[in-house]
Amino acid sequence: MIEHEELASLNQWLLTGAGRYVRSWEQRYISRLLRQVFGYHAVQVGLPQWDFMRHNRVLHKWSTTQQKSDQKTHYALVVCAAEHLPFANESIDLIVLPHTLETSSDPHQVLREVERVLVPEGSVIISGFNPWSLWSLADRLPGLEQHLPIQPSLHLSPWRIADWLELLSFEMTDQVFGGYGPLCEQRHWIRRWHFMKGWGAKMWPVFGGLYVFKAKKRVNQITMVGLDWSKTKRGLVPRAAAVNKPQMNQTGSTKQ
Repeated sequence: MIEHEELASLNQWLLTGAGRYVRSWEQRYISRLLRQVFGYHAVQVGLPQWDFMRHNRVLHKWSTTQQKSDQKTHYALVVCAAEHLPFANESIDLIVLPHTLETSSDPHQVLREVERVLVPEGSVIISGFNPWSLWSLADRLPGLEQHLPIQPSLHLSPWRIADWLELLSFEMTDQVFGGYGPLCEQRHWIRRWHFMKGWGAKMWPVFGGLYVFKAKKRVNQITMVGLDWSKTKRGLVPRAAAVNKPQMNQTGSTKQ
């Protein structure tokens, strides 16, 4: 994972005006995607101070963090790295990754761990900054102040994440993009640019500053095909197949 200081910077940024907008948008759409997710165990990997699973009905919930702190968390806290989750194979029904992949030194390993611990048909929610958005491109321009808390080089494109999920036998079921207007600190400027939401969703939907994905773990099942003995009458021996026997003609020769 990235350094603890940078994770702390991400948490602090989420308290700013722009950060509150990002957190509110992600909370709204993650909650929508989680309404129909059920099960017994759920884990939020990273950002334990923010409860992205509040509207989900899974019975038992945990949050993970790299370093234990005195900050109040909503669920039982597990101290671990996202690349090495301390859960048994196929034991978790739901995993939420809020900006977890882009703050990891090995995001593909994080997804491998997610695939390992998820039950078949289990769900994963992924949120992140879009490197093909105006937000990320503005941070890449030299001489301009960086506004996002994570380096643009660490942002993961939606297409790369989709490829990784497909390699791990996940099926993408939902994807949402947002953040089409400029990234503003003041609330009144955020409201002024609100009209960009409709325009962006119609004209350049995949170039929003934020994305939220939902994917399901698919497992190929082998179906054994054989004789259906339930349809065989009791005591009835199956009839033998017909066999062609040689026949004698009038001249004494045989024919098949």
